[in-house]
Amino acid sequence: MSEIVNLRTARKRKAKEAAAKDAAANRAAYGQTKAEKLKRKAETDKAARDLDGKKRE
Repeated sequence: MSEIVNLRTARKRKAKEAAAKDAAANRAAYGQTKAEKLKRKAETDKAARDLDGKKRE
């Protein structure tokens, strides 16, 4: 026989897991200090400049 599952708790657990996943994404996007944001922007700008400098015409 299969195990009895309470659908209400299963639905709540699924919603909680989805909320935790969204929270993790938001922490990654918005949970940075200004210095970290500036550092990341500087790194991406430098990478773009380096790539542009190495392009052949």
